Amino acid sequence: MTIAHTIARPRYAGAFANEIGRGLRGLVSGWRETLVEMLTFPLFYLLIVLFMGRGQLRAELLLPTLAGMVALTFIHEQVNRAFWGYQGDIQSGVLEQVYLTRLPSAVVVLGRQVAAAAGALPTALAVLLAGHVSITLAGGEIRYSVAALLPVAAIALGTAGLALVLCGLTLCFKRIEVIPHASVAVYAIAGGTLVPLTAMPDWAAFGARLLVPIAPGVEALRGILLGGDPAAALNAGWGLGWLLLQPLLILAAGIAVFARFEGLAKKRGTLGRY
Repeated sequence: MTIAHTIARPRYAGAFANEIGRGLRGLVSGWRETLVEMLTFPLFYLLIVLFMGRGQLRAELLLPTLAGMVALTFIHEQVNRAFWGYQGDIQSGVLEQVYLTRLPSAVVVLGRQVAAAAGALPTALAVLLAGHVSITLAGGEIRYSVAALLPVAAIALGTAGLALVLCGLTLCFKRIEVIPHASVAVYAIAGGTLVPLTAMPDWAAFGARLLVPIAPGVEALRGILLGGDPAAALNAGWGLGWLLLQPLLILAAGIAVFARFEGLAKKRGTLGRY
C-alpha cells in the first residue's frame, strides 16, 4: 500500500462524513418543513384507514396498512431528499465545484444517500408512532420482532438504488421533477403498500415483486407485524433469497445508471447547467 493511499483514506472518510453532516444540517435548518411532514403523513395514514373502514379506525385495517405506509413514507422522503439535493446543487453551482476536487464521486454520492436516508427516518417514525398509538387505542397489538430489521434494510437499499437512478437522470435531463412526484403513486398503487400483493392480480404482483424496491420488504414486514412466524413472513412471496437479492440488484442498477449519466454530464460539461 502506497503512502498516497494511506493519506487518502482519512480524506475520503472526512468527505463522506461531511456529506452526511451537510445533509443533517439541512434537516435541522428545515425543521419546520420536517415538522409539517411529521404531522401530515400520519394524518394521511389515518385518513386512508378511515376511508377503507368507512369512517372507522378499525384495528384489522390499521395494522396491515401501517407497514405499507411506513415504507411509502420512507421511499418518498429519501428519494425526494436525494433528488432535490442534486437539483439544488446543480442550480447553485455547488455540484460542479465538487467535481473539481480529486475525491472520487462515489464518496460524495454515498454520503448523500446516507444523509437522505437519515432525513427520511423522522417522518417514517412519526407514521409508525401514530399507527402504534391508534392500534393500541383500537384494541389491537403490534408484535415487534428483530426479524423486521431485515426487510427494513432491504427497503432502504432498494430505495437508495432508485434514488441513484433519478439523481443520475437529473444530471443530464433537466425539468424532470414530475418523475419523483408521479412515482409515489406507482409505489402506493403497485407496491403492495396499501393493498397486499396476495390480493392483487398475479401479473401486478409479479411486476411489483420484480421492480418496486419496497414491495418484497413490505410483504415480509407486514407478515411480521401481524404476529406471524418471522421465518414464514421472510419467506413470503418469492422467498428470503429474493428479499435479499432484489434490493441489491436495484442498488447495482442505480449505481450503473448514475455512473453512466455522470460520465455523460462530465463529457458534455453540463454538471452546472440547468
